[in-house]
Amino acid sequence: MILNDEQLQIRDTARRFARSKLAPGYQRREIDARVDRDLIREMGELGLIAPELPENLGGYGMPSVTSGVIAEEIGYGDMNVAYVQILGSLNGAIIARHAAPELAAEWVGRIVSGHSIVAIGLTEPRGGSDAANLALSARRDGDHYVLKGEKSSISMADQADAVVLFARTGAPGDGARGVSAFLVPMDTPGVSTLRFTDLGSKAIGRSSIFFDEVRIPVGNRLAAEGSGFIQVMQGFDFSRALIGLQCIGAAQASLDESWAYVQEREAFGGPIARNQGVTFPLAEGEGLIASVRQLCLHTLALRDAGQPHTSEAAICKWLGPKTAVDVIHQCLLTHGHYGWSLDLPHQQRLRDVMGLEIGDGTAQIMKLVVSREKLRAARQ
Repeated sequence: MILNDEQLQIRDTARRFARSKLAPGYQRREIDARVDRDLIREMGELGLIAPELPENLGGYGMPSVTSGVIAEEIGYGDMNVAYVQILGSLNGAIIARHAAPELAAEWVGRIVSGHSIVAIGLTEPRGGSDAANLALSARRDGDHYVLKGEKSSISMADQADAVVLFARTGAPGDGARGVSAFLVPMDTPGVSTLRFTDLGSKAIGRSSIFFDEVRIPVGNRLAAEGSGFIQVMQGFDFSRALIGLQCIGAAQASLDESWAYVQEREAFGGPIARNQGVTFPLAEGEGLIASVRQLCLHTLALRDAGQPHTSEAAICKWLGPKTAVDVIHQCLLTHGHYGWSLDLPHQQRLRDVMGLEIGDGTAQIMKLVVSREKLRAARQ
């Protein structure tokens, strides 16, 4: 895909920020187990968080493709920081479209500026892939709802200022039609978190969120009661393409470092780059990454054109993390015993990217989505 002049300028801004500000602290942020708020606010000042959101609410009204370009560049410097942008785009869109005007005006601007992080609360202990199987309840009590239950495996939960929460307002047998969405500030009485001990993405962190008779105003409900699940499913078509780009950004970083390494490393009287057995796997990685990049950007272009892209988005989410894992693994092996060291970032990138083979929809679920869409099209 050929980018326009504005997109090239934004890409260059994101690239400079990612490589000068994010990449040097990538491994340090894993130790700190958090993303520095000053860094997030700087991203916001540069227009790198959810720039596609409406201008009247504090966004920039840019195409989805532009957001995808940013996601890859930020992922190159630190794929964990790219979560901030992707959560901003996903939750910002839900709030912009479905919140009461005053609520949207308050929160969308805070997301875009980097002053607030909003998590998404969908997964529960008994329902990951079965996303509509929710037990957390929202009971109407006058002009409030009372929330009770647990969310599980929620990214950035203990760093977030609010959560877009999906809760059951209907009967258990209502399925997706009985799910509603709410915007819940994390400092609301009765809300608490417990962080998991994870293999990767430690700067982001996953947590359970507990809601113990939490009271929130009816005005914090997003859209009509019972329509919450539809909202999040629509948003996933966007975020899945962004996740694909986030992951290949990390893989591209490992590839670039590997190309430099094979020219410097000498064995048997010369640089190892002269051996096809060394360079061909890296060349294959370049081809795979380029293919996924074009698929993701094409998916976002379909979104910008108002055309269906559910199947394409699912392929992005399936192939993006898988391809990145394979490529980063090869880069680690290319570095030999140095690659096995914690001193180099390949092992961390591998662990970080691997989590997205599970989170936000497994490969099996993505293949189900593709199969469903293709069978539906065949029946028409």
